[in-house]
Parts: sequence; structure tokens; C-alpha cells
Amino acid sequence: MRSRPGTYACLAAALALAGCGGGGGSSGGYGPPTSGTPTPTPSPTSGALYTQPALLSLSVADVQQVIAQAVGEAQARKLPVVIAVTDRVGNVLAVFKMNGAADTAVISRNRIGGVAASGSEVGLQGQTIPAAAAAIAKAITGAYLSSSGNAFSSRTASQIVQQHFPPAPTTVGLESGPLFGVQFSQLPCSDLSQRYNPMGGAAALIGPKRSPLGLSADPGGFPLYKNGVVVGGIGVMGDQDYSFDPNILDIDQDAEEAIALAGTQGFTPPDEIRADRIPVDGTTLRFSDATAGDLAPLSGNFGAVNVTLGMLLAITGYTDGTIHAGTAYGSEASGVRQAKAGEFANTEAYVLTDGSGNDRYPIRGGTDAASVAQPLTKAEVQAVLENAFGVLSRARPQIRRPLDSRMQATVSVVDTNGQVLGIVRSPDGPIFGTDVSLQKARTATFFSGSHAGAELLATPSIPGLTDIPAYVSRVRTFLQDPAALTGTFAFADRSGGNLSRPYFPDGEVAQPPGPLSVAQSALWSPFAVGLQTDLVVPNLVQHLAYVNSGGASADTPRYCTQLPLTAQGEPRIANGVQIFPGSVPIYRGNVLVGGIGVSGDGIDQDDMVSFLGAHNGGLATGTIGNAPVGIRADNIVVDVSGRKVRLRYVSCPFAPFLDSSEQNVCQGL
Repeated sequence: MRSRPGTYACLAAALALAGCGGGGGSSGGYGPPTSGTPTPTPSPTSGALYTQPALLSLSVADVQQVIAQAVGEAQARKLPVVIAVTDRVGNVLAVFKMNGAADTAVISRNRIGGVAASGSEVGLQGQTIPAAAAAIAKAITGAYLSSSGNAFSSRTASQIVQQHFPPAPTTVGLESGPLFGVQFSQLPCSDLSQRYNPMGGAAALIGPKRSPLGLSADPGGFPLYKNGVVVGGIGVMGDQDYSFDPNILDIDQDAEEAIALAGTQGFTPPDEIRADRIPVDGTTLRFSDATAGDLAPLSGNFGAVNVTLGMLLAITGYTDGTIHAGTAYGSEASGVRQAKAGEFANTEAYVLTDGSGNDRYPIRGGTDAASVAQPLTKAEVQAVLENAFGVLSRARPQIRRPLDSRMQATVSVVDTNGQVLGIVRSPDGPIFGTDVSLQKARTATFFSGSHAGAELLATPSIPGLTDIPAYVSRVRTFLQDPAALTGTFAFADRSGGNLSRPYFPDGEVAQPPGPLSVAQSALWSPFAVGLQTDLVVPNLVQHLAYVNSGGASADTPRYCTQLPLTAQGEPRIANGVQIFPGSVPIYRGNVLVGGIGVSGDGIDQDDMVSFLGAHNGGLATGTIGNAPVGIRADNIVVDVSGRKVRLRYVSCPFAPFLDSSEQNVCQGL
């Protein structure tokens, strides 16, 4: 990657608003439990809480134009590339390979700390991957991270997933990115993410679809818009280096990014919602180092480039080698639509659907009666989801424009088996939050359970690749607690995230890594973050071999990780773990019964909705709620070089509501 000198506003604070810790203090003003949704202000003129996204999609002609424009720029730059276009829910609409474009790429030639020494420190670094898989992952990243209120690119993703935020040689010592770990979501092994169905039928187009590599931090992926509505994404791969940008202080001359940007012309987001228009604590995120002024004259003539300059590709597991029109998000066919009467109390909410009119995850009670004396009931799950949605619809967002919009996100509830008991979304929540909210709910529940240590210890090691059992001894030694991971403490994702950073406390480079991170901080990479990576590396390697072989080898199972299976035939964390905030376990008294995860519009907001959703749902039913204060992970104090450092549980925005001036809304609960 070549750079030209330049400067950029340094992001001096994390993507979270200043927050207050949960789990102690006096009673705070959090609002009463709800059976419906409060009416916040300002209200839409229609009287509805949310504006429903317009049913827009990419046509075949649109996809042809996007590809032709990208090919023209690639030709001008003399870099043959692979181009992928997806719709908003991840259907691959086309993959085009230019003549001379490389078939493969290598993950992370630009490695933090150099070549990893051995075993689990390697992660995905150095893996050879299909170039088409990289292009698809970039396109999905642009589509999934964006909404009608924010437009993020794979460069934005690079900025927010690294070990210091913002990433730069001069920011060493700052905390990790706010979405640290989000790259390991939308995984090809996820049981939530749908798979390409070459046979067609009602379920063929439903999403969210999986990504072959999770979310991408390699510049060259952008969202595509029509009339301010995100309708898909474009991804470009050509330099054979699938990596990330470790320095935000320069302006890169990245050919892949410029080629992808050319493809977006005519389908660009409104300026006011681009990442570089979204200030965070007085600074801004990053959208693109390339500008329209850097581009060669555009040509949208697909007929002039097809066959002559390249050809459409069939990619096993993703596309049949022809161009398809996109599916309109919000339609039954897309797999995500507005709730019907009887599916959710507030029918402004959205649910996941099977393409034939049925809710994929109808609200239900727990499946874990064999191990939990009183599993969550359907009524309790309903109360938690309704109250979480009520809090969500009152809250200010972190990353959404215009200001004083309502927060938009996805909420998931699971039982102790990790089984989905219900998923509900706001209409325009970013798609990535669907899979991530489920990851968060499962992660908090798993690490709070009595089975966590035993199941990690029972996971087979793979010589030279992973050693999952080693993390158990590392956690117990680090916490000086031989009973750690046996259910003695309740872990929110913020707590487990503390233990998953390459430095503990987060960002302090003179300190040791957290026990769930890599064993040596100097070897950390976005492609090798520790337990989160090691749990899914075998699945990713198997899937990429399946794609590369044209289906001759077996695909990864429809669940992630090699942990022992429950009676339902899946591990408890069947779409991988997540390590940034936004979830809490749910208890009946002092007994773990499940968990709630939230993702979409700011990590402190996600924390608040999960925490208050569990709390208010418990008040509404009188039977369940958050973990008892005495067993929350913020009671754990770690000795770090003679200094006492306390884990965190949740951190909520200071004055989060549109309809109230209440402050410290999680304090004392």
C-alpha cells in the first residue's frame, strides 16, 4: 500500500459516549417497565415511532452499471480486479473477474508484531484465500454496517476493530476500537446467517446471508444507495493483500478503494450520513481516502466490458455466475420484514422470516428444562423483548443521523443452551447487528454458566492451529480463581471483552494481555485476537477450502466452534462469540436462565438496552431480572503489577432518552 502525506482529525475517544458503571450505587431513574412502547419526542409526523424504509433494490441494469464503472477505473489504474456486488441482506448479485486478475489473496501480509510464532497466535494470518471471497466479504461489510442513518465502509471497519482507537503509531496507549471483534461475525458457519440456495424457491433470497470471511477491515468495500436507502454493497479485491490500515494519520492511495468508489457513482449515500460526517466526541470516523476527483471518466456500459475485459464468475456457495436483481429489504422475500399482529406487540418492529410468511424465530420458552429447574417462559421472553424494544425506541443513537433520531438495533434472547427464544429489530437497524446481537446474548450466557470451563476444556486442540483448553488455565491464573468459568460470576460482554483485549487494562501497552487474548500482545492482529478467533478458525479454513474446491470438499457445518454439542445438536455458541459490549445474562433469583444481546447503534446504548430490557422485563413479570449485584463480574478485582483493576459489567449513556432528562439510568439496578 502506498501513501501520500496527509493529516486527518485524530479520534481521541472511543465510539461510546461517556457512560456510568452499572451494578452499584443508589437507585436511578430508568423509567417504568412497559407492555408497549413509550411515545418519545420528537415524534414523526405520521405518529409512528419509526419511518419504514422504502422497498428499493438494485436492478440487473444497476448491477451492470456498478460493475462497468468499477472495471473502467481498474483499467485506468492498470490493476485487474475481482468485483462483487450484493444486496442489503447479503445476496451475491454478481461476481466479475477481469482478465489477468489474481485468483487468490493472502490474509494480512501487514502483520502487527511480524510473523506469529506458533499455534493459536497465528489465527488466520497468512492464509491463502479466494480473491472472490475477499471481494464478497468487503461488499457485505459495506451493506451490513450501513443504514439510512449511517454509511460505513470497510475502511470505517478497519478503524474501529484495531487494538488502539484510532489506529496510528502515535495513539499507542489508547483503548481498543469500539467494535473490537466485530470482524468475526456474519461467519460462514453461523446458524443464523442463511446460505445460498442454487435451487431457488421461496427461501432462496432470504437473509441475512453469511460472509465467507466475516466482516472486512480491508479498504475497498462500500455501501450502495438509492434515494437515501441502502440497497447493497460493492467489494473489490486485486492487490492480493487482504489486510487493514494500521495508520489513520495518512491518506492512502489505495487502488482497490478507488475502483470500488467508482462503482458506487450514482449509488452513493447522502453526504450527511457518511462516516466522515459523523462526529464522535467532537471528531469524525473515516469513510474513504479516495474521492470522486481521483477517478477517471466513468463508463457504465457493461456490454463493452463483459467478455472483452473479463467475465462473470460462479462462486461455490454464493452465486451461479449470472447477474441477479437485488431483493428489497423489508419484503417477505428478503427474510426481514415488519412484524404482523401476533408476532410482536409493537408491529413497527421487524422480525426475521422464512420467505413464506412465517417468523423464523417466534417467541418461545426455554429448551433447557433438563438443566434449569424453571426455564424462561414464553411470557417472560416476550416481556424482556418488549421492554428492551421500548427502551431502544426512546434512546438517542450514537452513530445515526440526523441528530435526535431514535436508536435502531436488533435484540436477541437465548436460553442456557444458546437456543434462540426470540429476535426483534427496529426497522432500519444495520443488518450486521442481527447476527452480532445473537452472538452477544450467547456469549454472556455461556461465560456466566457452570458449563463454560468444562466445555472449553473438552474442546479438542488442533496442533499448530488452536489450543482452546489452554484459555481456561490462563483465565483461572489471571483471575487467581480456580473456580473461574464455573458459574460463580455473571459476565456481561463488556466483562468478557475486558479479558479479551491484547492489553489489560485495555490500551495500557506496558501491561500483560488479557487471558482470552493472544498470549503475547506484540503478536496481536485483527485476524488473530485470541479465543474468539481460535474457536472458529477450523470452520473458516474448512469453508474456504469448500469454496476453493468448487464444492469438492465439505462445507463447514451450520454451527461454529468445536465445543461439545447440546441436546439440540449445536454448541451453545453456534455463531461464534462476540467481545464488544451489549449483553447481559438473565437470572431467576441466583439461577442463570438465559441472556439478552443488543447490537446496532452504539456500544453504551447496546449495554443500556440489554441491561434495562432484562430489568424492566423482570419488573413486568416479577420473576426474572439481571444477575444479583453480588455475583456480577464488576466484583472481580485483578492484581496488575501491584495495582487493583476491576472488571466492568455495563456502561450506560449519561442522559440517553429523547423524552426525558433522566441521568445515570443504569445506576443502582
